[in-house]
Amino acid sequence: MPPPLLLLLLLHLLSTTSSSDLSTDRAALLSLRSSIGGRTFLWNTTHPTPCNWSGVLCQNNRVIALRLPGASLSNSLPPNTLSNLTLLRTLSLRFNHLSGPLPDDLSQLTQLRNLYLQGNQFSGPVPEFIFSLHSLVRLNLASNNFSGQIPIRFNNLTRLRTLYLEGNQFDGVLPDIELPNLEQFNVSFNGLVNGSVPRGLEGISKTAFLGTSLCGKPLDNACEGGDLNGVGNFGKRRKLSGGAIAGIVIGSVVGLFLLLLVLFVLCRKRNGKKGSRSVDVAAVKNQESEGGEKPIVEAENRGISNGLSASAMGANGSVKSENGGGNVGSEAAKKLVFFGNSSRVFDLEELLRASAEVLGKGTFGTAYKAVLEVGTIVAVKRLKDVSISEKEFKEKIEGVGAMDNQNLVPLRAYYYSREEKLLVYDYMPMGSLSALLHGNKGAGRTPLNWEIRSGIALGAARGIEYLHFQGQNIAHGNIKSSNILLTKSYEARVSDFGLNHLVGPPSSPTRVAGYRAPEVTDPRKVSQKADVYSFGVLLLELLTGKAPTHALLNEEGVDLPRWVQSVVKEEWTSEVFDLELLRYQTVEEEMVNLLQLGIDCTGQYPDNRPSISEVVKRIEELRRSTLREDREQIDHVSETD
Repeated sequence: MPPPLLLLLLLHLLSTTSSSDLSTDRAALLSLRSSIGGRTFLWNTTHPTPCNWSGVLCQNNRVIALRLPGASLSNSLPPNTLSNLTLLRTLSLRFNHLSGPLPDDLSQLTQLRNLYLQGNQFSGPVPEFIFSLHSLVRLNLASNNFSGQIPIRFNNLTRLRTLYLEGNQFDGVLPDIELPNLEQFNVSFNGLVNGSVPRGLEGISKTAFLGTSLCGKPLDNACEGGDLNGVGNFGKRRKLSGGAIAGIVIGSVVGLFLLLLVLFVLCRKRNGKKGSRSVDVAAVKNQESEGGEKPIVEAENRGISNGLSASAMGANGSVKSENGGGNVGSEAAKKLVFFGNSSRVFDLEELLRASAEVLGKGTFGTAYKAVLEVGTIVAVKRLKDVSISEKEFKEKIEGVGAMDNQNLVPLRAYYYSREEKLLVYDYMPMGSLSALLHGNKGAGRTPLNWEIRSGIALGAARGIEYLHFQGQNIAHGNIKSSNILLTKSYEARVSDFGLNHLVGPPSSPTRVAGYRAPEVTDPRKVSQKADVYSFGVLLLELLTGKAPTHALLNEEGVDLPRWVQSVVKEEWTSEVFDLELLRYQTVEEEMVNLLQLGIDCTGQYPDNRPSISEVVKRIEELRRSTLREDREQIDHVSETD
């Protein structure tokens, strides 16, 4: 072959390299689609380039990111497909139904920086190829079925900033992971054996180790003798000496004897009491950080009176009870004070004798569900940190009790003594919006469709609007999803209003973290525009299904408003919405408009936020638009029949 012709062939080969690489990417994506299916694979395959396909991001005519979250993908990842996307930097397949082991050929993705696989059913040990991806910065393997021991070879990934391994089936000891750039870490709810938290992870938040048997810093339970069960940071077991074993045995025998003695004394005392129904109220177990109210049931038949101090009781231990009334008397003769026309079907003694369940521990105190002997069910909030005088308390709480709106949880009565302050509300059977959004999502749960969510948003906005119209400076001050309670028909009722002026200085600056407007420094001094900010966060929570009280949200490590804005800015809007909402394609425009309203409400500067009245009007218009579309669809179906 003459040299000039050979040269021409080489030049032609070089000129087609770029297009052939993009063709390879395209072929890999199509092969992936045929293997795992899914909801968002509505790709126009007539286009020669995949760069306009949903979830695909290109740079310089190469695929650098593939984001397919919540797309109903299933089956196992096929080998020799994703590995052909050789310049891939971000791979997000989170919240799907993918299973099986990860293919080893993913080791060829040497440019991969972000790998998000949480919320699937991947199984087996952590694949070896992971430790060869030295460019990894974010790695999320949470909520899968990975098993075996957590490898110490994670230390090979020196650029790693995020390592989420929670919600798997890892066992054994936690190795000493020391990564210089690690910012986010979690191994909660795995089968890790007793042992101390490795020294390299002592600076991580204790919430990263929930549901494990670990001890030592940063956890509250100290390790006995350095490590429990002799398990050290690197899994080395230390043999106990004969003297130590003998000491343990003797100590156990003595402890058992003392326990039996205490039980004997308690039984004697219990048998000597007449007509006593009291038992101690179980300590509230608040499993979430940030102090939000969470739905928990701990007491089966326990009286509220057991948690109260002696100031609520008479000298002989019985309650000084009267029906209704508002006169201020001595400490031994306090009354349950009812508001307006509220029914006085019970008195203080009956309330304190009621069987109770702990509903949650929130910003202002502990809430109980109380079932009285007459069958009435009420919610009782036991306030904490109330530092104002009785006269001032009475003036302020009467203002709260006078508020009457169908979107507020009505305050029926209160009790005040020097040591105890109780508020009695109507009981809301469906619990809080927080429990509904973030609680059990298993079989039997009613999906939260667009109609329910938009209705909750409108009801909550109307309740806040009523509060704001009571006065120029009146604000709720503590708007969050755990304070939006629901009736049986999912109608929203705003609770905890008017309480921020009753309590003392905040014990923690993160008291309302996640919902707090940037300008708020004291939860007792919240403006109406700050309420609008908190409501905007609530809207974003309704639409995304994500809890804003988590200190680090998702893989981005930012708060909910900033995360939503970043995703919308990148035009991945469908990735924002909760999976339960994505099935309602006919109202996608309304969902996006409500999302924009949430973004407007969470503006950095108060003057840029709408008033709550404007918010109500915009939600009402969205709801009317939905109804119009539903009627048009019904009419269209009727015409075609």
